[in-house]
Amino acid sequence: IMCDLLDIRDGMKVLEIGAGSGYHAAVMAVLAGSGHVYTVERIEPLAILARQNLKKAGIENVTVIVGDGSLGLPGFAPYDRISVAAASPEILETLTGQLKTGGKLIIPVGKNYQELYLVTKTDGLKKEVKGDVVFVPLIGKKGF
Repeated sequence: IMCDLLDIRDGMKVLEIGAGSGYHAAVMAVLAGSGHVYTVERIEPLAILARQNLKKAGIENVTVIVGDGSLGLPGFAPYDRISVAAASPEILETLTGQLKTGGKLIIPVGKNYQELYLVTKTDGLKKEVKGDVVFVPLIGKKGF
């Protein structure tokens, strides 16, 4: 559902927060085609697993980085799309600030239960609740 809501297309630069096993990054990489996916994972063994799985799958347009996803990845910004796979206390300015104009962010917001927000950057920010979800907490300087 998150990939559908983001409407990832060929040539886009995508940021994912929470690499996990690398599966979602692989799906986004296929959708991005000639584009690139950067995925940030705070747990190093998971980042290693994601790299291994992506390599086995022959996915070459994904970069896995160990770091604090709550801060985004400003060194490669701006992004066309940002996907957050962990619950945030709020819609993070650290992430919306890394979006291109016209870019989209999907982020679960809340502590125990969350609302899934689709945020579109225009002159301001258009925020739409797309449903109720449950995710693990986003751990980091701007997370929980």
